Amino acid sequence: MLKKVLIVLLILLVAIQFIRPERNQSNAQSPNDITSHYDVPANIQLVLQKACYDCHSNSTKYPWYTNIQPVGLWLQNHVDEGKEHLNFSEFASYNKKKQAHKLEEVGETVEGGEMPLSSYTIIHHEAKLSKEDRDLLLAWAKSLQQQIAAQQ
Repeated sequence: MLKKVLIVLLILLVAIQFIRPERNQSNAQSPNDITSHYDVPANIQLVLQKACYDCHSNSTKYPWYTNIQPVGLWLQNHVDEGKEHLNFSEFASYNKKKQAHKLEEVGETVEGGEMPLSSYTIIHHEAKLSKEDRDLLLAWAKSLQQQIAAQQ
């Protein structure tokens, strides 16, 4: 009986290797990208790229192990959920109130150490935010949030 269960599991494991989720990779910058509408200093852009963009933009850099299922499916679900919450590539498509609120959430999650996720930084050590990175990101998000709120 155990042998049959193991054979079925092996067959299922091989079969799911043929399931390939659509990749979140865009070669072109979206016209709604935050950098197309707001000032994003180079140092802030670097922090966003290293710590946020894999899950919160239209340009995910996929590691090799995303080709192994079910890991790839799980990671793609993570990316999809991240983009649902905030997508810097589509930021300008949000209304001003939502933009200001998203920046407030950026500040709260970064300040609270909730972002980037610890499950992400375990493998992507470069995404860990230093105190300086956090302070820069917080100051920028708050400043841009106030700028957008003033436009409402």
